[in-house]
Amino acid sequence: MRRLIQFAHGFPKSTIMNYPLLSRLADLVRFTLICVVGFLAAGDSHAGERPAKRSEIQPAVIYHNYCSVCHGDRGDGRSRARSSLNPPPRDFTTAADLGREAMIASVTYGKAGTAMVAWKTQLSDREIEAVVDYIRQYFMIVALDPRLQRGKILYAHNCAVCHGERGQGSTHAVGGPQPPRDLASPQSRAELSRGRMIVSVASGRPGTAMAAFADRMPAQDIEAVVDYVRTALMVPALDAISGVRAHGGRSGDIAMAPVPKQAPEVRADMSLPMPKGLHGNAQKGGGFYNANCATCHGIKGDGKGPRAYFINPKPRNFVASESRALLNRPVIYAATSMGKLGTEMSAWSKVLTEQEIADVAEYVFSKFVRPGAKPADK
Repeated sequence: MRRLIQFAHGFPKSTIMNYPLLSRLADLVRFTLICVVGFLAAGDSHAGERPAKRSEIQPAVIYHNYCSVCHGDRGDGRSRARSSLNPPPRDFTTAADLGREAMIASVTYGKAGTAMVAWKTQLSDREIEAVVDYIRQYFMIVALDPRLQRGKILYAHNCAVCHGERGQGSTHAVGGPQPPRDLASPQSRAELSRGRMIVSVASGRPGTAMAAFADRMPAQDIEAVVDYVRTALMVPALDAISGVRAHGGRSGDIAMAPVPKQAPEVRADMSLPMPKGLHGNAQKGGGFYNANCATCHGIKGDGKGPRAYFINPKPRNFVASESRALLNRPVIYAATSMGKLGTEMSAWSKVLTEQEIADVAEYVFSKFVRPGAKPADK
């Protein structure tokens, strides 16, 4: 390489000008060097990386698709899955003891003795670091800041009784002629500046139940509680993140549930039993369904649960004619167990036993798909 460079640049201009062939040869060498150096630089920068550029990593989407089913939409562990997990999912909003490197290790390799699985086969190192930093920035910010922690305690002792634990206010008056303000609403975020809130806490609000706290709290505590409210409670509603990007479009270790792509007139064999010799208990499965599945699929199985409005594609409507034609026990069991890529349907085999999956599958089948169906033959 050094000799090529010397060859390309070592000849005097007068010599090259007098010998056109030599000039063309020098130009060819320079061009070759540029190509080689560019190729090596590109190889170094992308070694071991995916084709995706850094700008394409969206940690909010990663968290939504991989983590929220257990840790909750706001990172506080208040998910539908928490009642089925022992120990329960980590509440990041109180996890001041979690260091960044420990979190990266947990996401990468999983955590023994918990439902936390290893994501190294699904996510790249950069994606794991990005989602950990997202959690620390948006969910752990209060836990990692002693001043905001102080504000959280003050809010719980003085404000939550009227404004609610999450700042949601109340639909009826509490101690005054007007209902307490919903601090988490878009209107509050638009109207309430930090300065206005400090004045309201210090001096109260005439004509409302909002009392003056200047004689109860020092100025630094008033500022701390206001900053806590603005940081932790006055946050925009979660964006409608589509499930079509779940798992980044990669199959990884999770297989797509084999829901047949058949015409509506083709019907599945509804007499088939559960796989693996399992027999579901619909009563037990109903309790789990109502606590965990109805939030998307609806209490009536019609796909109109409270979360369904921002999910795309929409949750399965079990009472639709197509579902009643295609969803037999094995198909429902497979979808519950393995999830379905490109949707919000998670792989519950990471959380439930095979028997528990059979129980909820039997409930869905006998309650919605085939109302009143008799248990499969043993």
